Amino acid sequence: MGMLSLPGFLSCGKKKDFSLSNEKDAHASDSDENLERGNWSNKGDYLLSMVGYAVGLGNVWRFPYLTYQNGGGAFLIPYTLMLALAGLPLFFMECSLGQFASLGPISIWRILPLFQGVGITMVIISTFVSIYYNVIIAYALYYLFASFQKVLPWSDCFSWADEFCSKIRLVSDCNATLNGEIIHANYSFITSNNLTCMNGTMNYKPVQFPSEQYWNKVALQRSSGLDETGNIVWYLALCLLLSWMIVGAALFKGIKSSGKVVYFTALFPYVILLILLVRGATLEGALDGIEYYIGRQSNITKLMEAEVWKDAATQIFYSLSVAWGGLVALSSYNKFHNNCYSDAIFVCVTNCVTSVFAGFAIFSILGHMAFVSKRPVSEVVDSGFDLAFVAYPEALSKLPVSPLWSFLFFFMLLLLGLDSQFATIETLTTTIHDIYPEVMKKLRIPITLGVCTLLFFLGLICVTQAGIYWVNLIDHFCAGWGILIAAVLEIIGIIYIYGGNRFIEDIEMMIGKKSRVFWLWWRMCWFFITPVLLMAILVWSLITFSPPTYGSVLYPAWGTAVGWCMIIFCVIWIPIIAILKIVKAEGNLCQRIVSCCRPAANWGPCLECHRGERYSHVVDPKKEKEHEIPTVAGFVYTQQ
Repeated sequence: MGMLSLPGFLSCGKKKDFSLSNEKDAHASDSDENLERGNWSNKGDYLLSMVGYAVGLGNVWRFPYLTYQNGGGAFLIPYTLMLALAGLPLFFMECSLGQFASLGPISIWRILPLFQGVGITMVIISTFVSIYYNVIIAYALYYLFASFQKVLPWSDCFSWADEFCSKIRLVSDCNATLNGEIIHANYSFITSNNLTCMNGTMNYKPVQFPSEQYWNKVALQRSSGLDETGNIVWYLALCLLLSWMIVGAALFKGIKSSGKVVYFTALFPYVILLILLVRGATLEGALDGIEYYIGRQSNITKLMEAEVWKDAATQIFYSLSVAWGGLVALSSYNKFHNNCYSDAIFVCVTNCVTSVFAGFAIFSILGHMAFVSKRPVSEVVDSGFDLAFVAYPEALSKLPVSPLWSFLFFFMLLLLGLDSQFATIETLTTTIHDIYPEVMKKLRIPITLGVCTLLFFLGLICVTQAGIYWVNLIDHFCAGWGILIAAVLEIIGIIYIYGGNRFIEDIEMMIGKKSRVFWLWWRMCWFFITPVLLMAILVWSLITFSPPTYGSVLYPAWGTAVGWCMIIFCVIWIPIIAILKIVKAEGNLCQRIVSCCRPAANWGPCLECHRGERYSHVVDPKKEKEHEIPTVAGFVYTQQ
């Protein structure tokens, strides 16, 4: 059936321009709305990629511990409030921003050229984090392979253990009654004389459980500190190589390949969590663990402590992965009229429900461990590395068919880490694509594999015998203040300089006109509540800063200095790029600053058919190439 050819401004990318080149980006297919950039194959690819990016290791190894520590079920009150007041507004903002302009985290700052350094900061921090995050995935891979044994290697004190290793607590001394008198003696004297320790008087020897010594002595071969680098731990290096090969294989066609992989990596962890929960709930002592988690009677008085609210806000902020650049990058591949509002709510709610659900699976099995080892639950509960690689493996080793449960747990950690890593690396490749689209069109696979290879070599320092100290150092500095600074500047720049009402009009171009009542909540959050909360978290973090430590190991002064250098390197681009933009602009200082605070001439929807009258003046990027950093001389609008 013949049809008249539509003009370019009505074709929405379906019409192909004549070209002597037959090359096409692996991102794009004939069914895409944006033929140059490409779109998600379907909505499921995007939503699962977003869920996979937001739901990560922190949902499993940090949130349950915070809930237990901050009043049990009562912690869900500040957690939910912080989701509504800080997490969701930022999440919705970033999703809308990327989708509107179809640009990554650096190029998106055509909206406000003065703040383009914020995008660079996001990308650099994501690069640092991707280096150590894949090392954690390598740890999970190592434990996954170690689980393929009839007897788990950390289930007992084997040949690698020292004299402090013990599966049970060892009594050092206590009080007892001898000939009618109360005496204090060491435990060997007590037992040799058939005496009985008095309740509450026993002192225990400083012992380490097998899983703890296995983690330090075998898995990490941990040195005494950052000063002692030691050798590369070859099996961790191989696991790191394998993890990068998996990431590279999943991303070799960009979103077209990773969008399919996430159907498994994002969904299967829920299956494993459900299996672990059902198994844990059937064990003796599971109820004790769950009561510690949510509390038989939640401690509402905890809500009077500022620390609880700070923990809730911080956990929401980092859990949703806002201000890392990934949300903007993933959303930039959406079709223009996709309902990013409902997407943001779905992903945020899914993320928080996952955190709560994971807590039941974790604490039910920790409760059983406490029951078996005859210790209070509070002594077996931990977070972070100690939960994932010490406490939980110790608990799993006490179950029948323990290798199966260990395999499932570490396979879940592997999947949780991988889909977050997919999105982080996609952020980097999207940035390269925005700056050098023609190069990426021709060399997407070599560039993606090159990025993975480079990051693998940079990560080798993290699989030396001092590797865990480097992982902790990067996490302590880069994944903290830098992200908070970027988030504060992002919301200030878009709402107060670009204009919150103007941004809302942009969103309505995508999702349709909404009532003033609909936007009331978002205006309250964007204009006041969210910036204030972010500033409060940032100031609190600065006030309560403490030098990095790993357990009881202190870092040398030069190690702390390296940490400061890393965070300075991440954020220094914000003033550098702002100054560069002002210098390159025209006019006096005031005029230059004003021009840099106006959107670039090519800011707006990517496709001409979506621009309408509001963006009819937009300069077509294809006709007028403009790299983001060099100049802002032509950024001032001319009214037509």
